[in-house]
Amino acid sequence: MAGATGRLGRHVVDVLAERGYQIVPMSRATGVDIITGEGLAEALTGVDVILDVAAWHDSDQEAATEFFRTATRNLHEAGRSAGAGLVVAASIIGNDKATAGFVASQQVHEEGHLSGPLPARILRAAQFHEFVGQLLDWRRGDVAHVPALPTQLVACRTVAETLVDLATDPEPPARPDPGTPIPEIAGPRRETMAEAAQLLGARRGVKVVAVDGSGLPDAEIAAAGAFLPGPHAELAGPTFREWLDTQP
Repeated sequence: MAGATGRLGRHVVDVLAERGYQIVPMSRATGVDIITGEGLAEALTGVDVILDVAAWHDSDQEAATEFFRTATRNLHEAGRSAGAGLVVAASIIGNDKATAGFVASQQVHEEGHLSGPLPARILRAAQFHEFVGQLLDWRRGDVAHVPALPTQLVACRTVAETLVDLATDPEPPARPDPGTPIPEIAGPRRETMAEAAQLLGARRGVKVVAVDGSGLPDAEIAAAGAFLPGPHAELAGPTFREWLDTQP
């Protein structure tokens, strides 16, 4: 599994382990680099399904696009040589509408998987509950300015469970029909990112001020709901407030 030690990857590892599957965690921390290819062939030996939840570390579109282009190509080529039968990858809801930033880089990520030599399944997810804390960590001083853009936050654990369901579906893998919507997973409650941040800020003693998102990539289409789940999306809890109540 690529990205095994990341924010989402840790949860995927937990779900796989709980369901009794053997896991080969792949990250630089485990000696596998999906960009340089170091350790990749050895890690994929005997693997049936490749899970790709690797992520780039900043929002620069060009750098993120190159990361996903290279990583996807390497995973498919090494996976084919190793005899893997399927790749399952995490993506972002609304990336097909994005024109800039990290979200737009997911277009190359998805296309690389869907056009690669191995059959691939994609799961588009809403923004994670866990991302809200990162927004507060990025603040300067005692006040966090968070965009009041609509979202339908989902827990990483919920996304991980859905990814594992896709990866272990007994149906024979097939290339998706171009007219079939890519599966989506989102939380059950629509809110703004600022509203969620205010809930967390109240617990951390951080003042959160809602802003309009000006200057962010695709803020105008985001405000119009471009990154909200479609009518075919699976909606699953917990809500952000419910999830927050379970955090230490």
